[in-house]
Amino acid sequence: MELSDANLQTLTEYLKKTLDPDPAIRRPAEKFLESVEGSQNYPLLLLTLLEKSQENVIKVCASVTFKNYIKRNWRIVEDEPNKICESDRIAIKANIVPLMLSSPEQIQKQLSDAISIIGREDFPQKWPDLLTEMVNRFQSGDFHVINGVLRTAHSLFKRYRHEFKSNELWTEIKLVLDAFALPLTNLFKATIELCSTHANDASALKVLFSSLILIAKLFYSLNFQDLPEFFEDNMETWMTNFHSLLTLDNKLLQTDDEEEAGLLELLKSQICDNAALYAQKYDEEFQPYLPRFVTAIWNLLVTTGQEVKYDLLVSNAIQFLASVCERPHYKHLFEDQNTLTSICEKVIVPNMEFRAADEEAFEDNSEEYIRRDLEGSDIDTRRRAACDLVRGLCKFFEGPVTGIFSGYVNSMLQEYAKNPSVNWKHKDAAIYLVTSLASKAQTQKHGITQANELVNLTEFFVNHIQPDLKSASVNEFPVLKADGIKYIMIFRNQVSKEQLLVSIPLLINHLQAESIVVHTYAAHALERLFTMRGTNNTTLITAAEMAPFVEVLLMNLFKALTLPGSSENEYIMKAIMRSFSLLQESIIPYIPSVITQLTQKLLAVSKNPSKPHFNHYMFESICLSIRITCKANPDAVGSFEEALFMVFTEILQNDVQEFIPYVFQVMSLLLEMHKNEIPSSYMALFPHLLQPVLWERTGNIPPLVRLLQAYLERGANTIASAAADKIPGLLGVFQKLIASKANDHQGFYLLNSIIEHMPPESVDQYRKQIFILLFQRLQNSKTTKFIKSFLVFINLYCIKYGALALQEIFDSIQPKMFGMVLEKIIIPEIQKVSGQVEKKICAVGITKILTECPPMMDTEYTKLWTPLLQALIGLFELPEDDTIPDEEHFIDIEDTPGYQTAFSQLAFAGKKEHDPVGQMVNNPRIHLAQSLHKLSTACPGRVPSMLSTSLNAEALQYLQGYLQAASVTLL
Repeated sequence: MELSDANLQTLTEYLKKTLDPDPAIRRPAEKFLESVEGSQNYPLLLLTLLEKSQENVIKVCASVTFKNYIKRNWRIVEDEPNKICESDRIAIKANIVPLMLSSPEQIQKQLSDAISIIGREDFPQKWPDLLTEMVNRFQSGDFHVINGVLRTAHSLFKRYRHEFKSNELWTEIKLVLDAFALPLTNLFKATIELCSTHANDASALKVLFSSLILIAKLFYSLNFQDLPEFFEDNMETWMTNFHSLLTLDNKLLQTDDEEEAGLLELLKSQICDNAALYAQKYDEEFQPYLPRFVTAIWNLLVTTGQEVKYDLLVSNAIQFLASVCERPHYKHLFEDQNTLTSICEKVIVPNMEFRAADEEAFEDNSEEYIRRDLEGSDIDTRRRAACDLVRGLCKFFEGPVTGIFSGYVNSMLQEYAKNPSVNWKHKDAAIYLVTSLASKAQTQKHGITQANELVNLTEFFVNHIQPDLKSASVNEFPVLKADGIKYIMIFRNQVSKEQLLVSIPLLINHLQAESIVVHTYAAHALERLFTMRGTNNTTLITAAEMAPFVEVLLMNLFKALTLPGSSENEYIMKAIMRSFSLLQESIIPYIPSVITQLTQKLLAVSKNPSKPHFNHYMFESICLSIRITCKANPDAVGSFEEALFMVFTEILQNDVQEFIPYVFQVMSLLLEMHKNEIPSSYMALFPHLLQPVLWERTGNIPPLVRLLQAYLERGANTIASAAADKIPGLLGVFQKLIASKANDHQGFYLLNSIIEHMPPESVDQYRKQIFILLFQRLQNSKTTKFIKSFLVFINLYCIKYGALALQEIFDSIQPKMFGMVLEKIIIPEIQKVSGQVEKKICAVGITKILTECPPMMDTEYTKLWTPLLQALIGLFELPEDDTIPDEEHFIDIEDTPGYQTAFSQLAFAGKKEHDPVGQMVNNPRIHLAQSLHKLSTACPGRVPSMLSTSLNAEALQYLQGYLQAASVTLL
């Protein structure tokens, strides 16, 4: 694409259309942009637009499009074409920093993100001057520019907070510190001075405090991995200023907004984080500063109001106290009973209260409430922080703290009993207090794993939780109902099985509650209870114990999906999946109605898939319905195909990318259920599955390969007779996959199925070409994964076509090639093969080469006979060789960049492991002994003499064992 006005105009029009709410206009525009994004100059056109366009909406749209383009395409993946040409890459890196710094804030943020994505790949090696360019801008004195640099630095360096330690990372951090630490410290001091100078200028203070927040965040990132020498030497400067900022209160920076945190709150929150980092990780160096931080943060907590805007500040301040109180050498700060009482009374109890804002979230923003409360994304909530502080204090002062709180809990429950409808919040706080007191250790999978011995959980459950859940109305006191259900969920390992069985009908009943939070919690609690393990690795709650509730459980779960706000509720769908899995054949009578509801839901959500977890569990539930029903009645597969194929066709025709990999997996499951030939409905689809466009998306590859394998297993003869013209297409797919290091194993899965199932004559003409392709790949890039797959393939070929055919095809490509493959690949590498079936295939294949290939006995190949036998005995007896050469870089198959739907494997569409030699050979060691016996009968005396001259003693001993076990001898 030329950098011309005409192209800029075209691009502007298409960007405008991508903002249109009408999908008929929006989708084609998105498709057009997708089709041109591979063209040279496309990213430069976007940057020109966002610099020169007169319309702000186009500037913003171009900046977002540019950032997403970089996100999808910047990373260079081995084996895949470079999606951005080198000249564009150079131009982008040369122009993006100045452009970002001169743009308005909204656009600056997008470009800053784009720089950090590029930096993630290219910095420091391929972008060495980025830091210098950024640091030089500190001198500009223009805080719009300085904040742009700081924002970019923050998005570039924040990954240091969660990267694993490595030499590469430390080298990069050292480089950053050498260039950045001193200028950052000088900027920090200068900004603090400017704050004093402009103490009465509100607009200047806003800009300066924005800078201080970013500087404090950068301090956290640069100090996270280890305490850098520079910051240790300058601790006085940083900590004294941080401390004075914590105690600062400027009326001009206070906001009237009760919801949104102001700059002052955000800065103090980050400083609390920084102080907590030093208190936890560098306590020795931080010791002199700690007492004044504890005092300042304590005062902050006691004087800060209950408004939502202070939530982050209060929770970070409490987290600081929590991190200090559980360190042994700060223990003395908290020992006094009065201090503990004061912390409980002034910090913990007030921050556990259910506020009006929480009630509002519970009713009107239930999704966010659930995410915070259930999934632990409540890191920044007051309640969570108060709960962590209770846990921290209990580490050394469990007795006194439990004593203080028991008094609070009792008085709260008494208040509630006086007038429940007015005082229900007291009970909510009491339940929360008991939960935080009782739970010492918790995991998502098992709930509470360690509990406080001083709290009687069962008694509290029977007296205070059950009555709420047993009350006649499921809609009364929804917050207390949700608390009660959560209590069952959290303490499911502490409460007896009898109590859990009593709770199940109560939970099923609460699936009907109008409150989204209540029916979601009920579904989630049931799902968690159904996954609890009992004795002998079975489920704690059995299908038999659930028998009386099957109908009402399924009815209420599906009904819950029709409640307002829950039409795509992932917790309900997960509970449906788990119920199917637990109940197994008990659900068969309800399948006709269930599958109708699931297909209707599938059709509805395929119009605009937006909840990936919900969609995943929905497909899992469909697979379970199929598996459970067809296990009892294999002929039912046809009725599932009738129910599902119409929706599947629509999904494939509309190219619903998120669902296509799932559809292929369900189709594989259905096709594998067929015992005879392939139905014609599948054959009609077969040519479409070979279209290159489907194979471009990484997420489609594993399910598509499996589907093609199912076609080959069930209908190889049909393909050979009715679709022989498609065989080159099938091999074309193999050729594409084999060329990629990430997907070569998938290519071998397909090739192995072709060799195993297709009639030999249908692939005769292609055989030699297949081997040539494999050798070319071996020469170009030989990886351990490829060699393992290659070994399994040649042995499978040998089993299918015979050892002589294998030797002949190798030697027809190049004379003596067979000997080279034996010597250079099979003998030295066979130990690397892993997997029981794979090892068995190799053992049977090598046995055939040893005993059914005449050239092995009387040509120059004979010298390889004993080493090959030695290697086979090694495969049986030696541990697997799982070493990988140092220089070999394995690409993680899942780690593919960009927006492609990664492949999500359906657990319940699982494929049974297939053993191609299962019928023929049961025990490969005995098979070897019998085959050697047969060979020695054909040429007496040869085999024992070859063994005695060159097989090592240990291997010979193993071989004697095989011969004895098979009751045969060698002649």
